[in-house]
Amino acid sequence: MSTRKIGIIGAGHVGSHGGYALISQGLAEEIVYIDIDQKKAEAQALDLQDSSTYLGRTVHVKPGTYNDIKDAGILIVAAGPLPDMAAGQNDRQQTLGATVAILKDIVPKIKASGFNGIIVNISNPADVVTHYIQEKLGWDKKRILSTSTTLDSSRVRRVISEETGYSQKSIQAYALGEHGESQFVPWSNVTIGGKPLLDLIKEQPERFGKLDLDSIAARAKQAGWIILGGKGSTEFGIGASIANVVQAIFGNEDRILPVSTLLNGEYGQHDVFASVPCRLNQNGVAEVIQLKLTADEQKKFNASCDSMRKNYEKALSL
Repeated sequence: MSTRKIGIIGAGHVGSHGGYALISQGLAEEIVYIDIDQKKAEAQALDLQDSSTYLGRTVHVKPGTYNDIKDAGILIVAAGPLPDMAAGQNDRQQTLGATVAILKDIVPKIKASGFNGIIVNISNPADVVTHYIQEKLGWDKKRILSTSTTLDSSRVRRVISEETGYSQKSIQAYALGEHGESQFVPWSNVTIGGKPLLDLIKEQPERFGKLDLDSIAARAKQAGWIILGGKGSTEFGIGASIANVVQAIFGNEDRILPVSTLLNGEYGQHDVFASVPCRLNQNGVAEVIQLKLTADEQKKFNASCDSMRKNYEKALSL
């Protein structure tokens, strides 16, 4: 029996809550935390180890170095600053320079470690940073991805649920493109219980006709900023998103989730990381699912990719 081992770079709010979600769902037997602040890594590992006593399965959590991740199956990159709203930062792209500076230290150490598993990046700006890591490591595009709009898609489903009364678990909806300001919802592909939402609007105008789709998408996109402004970080939602992605990979589930992957022709885009539905299994991104978009939706997707491509070029110049 092989041990499911995960390395987590970054022992802050996101990295620690991601670790707790993994432990509470029984998705790993060993977790190694790496952080420039060794005391924080030690404290988070100890706190999480204590929690495992009362959770489903025994997990060994420890602080470590890059030498400890060589045999890990998954490496989660959760390093980098959160946007400083007090300083007027209201776009994840504004943390790009600070994150790239950190990556210049991290990436060579990943390469030197001998790690050859699957990389899941959650550092923001998520899509651009994932592209940067992939390029600098020369990594197989199928074996590196970002959670990206996995969380945003959950927020879209939540808001639709609030407006319609249906459980968010019965709603299928995605936010596509960037985990950021240029993301959009392809409403032509949103379904409730398998039935297209746009059909429900036509068939039951008295119930669904008053839905403000633009407002729903805006509320979902704004949710992260509301959480960040209210308590200084997002934690639980992204933790659960990480766990879902890891479960799909370690479980070899062939599960479809919206994650950021390198596009080379899909959706008419080339050489850009963008969030789209992907089939995930033990090999990483096994397949990109190409939704049929309307002309307007394709235009929004193109604009999002153009924005991320420009920021990626900026990242390379830093």
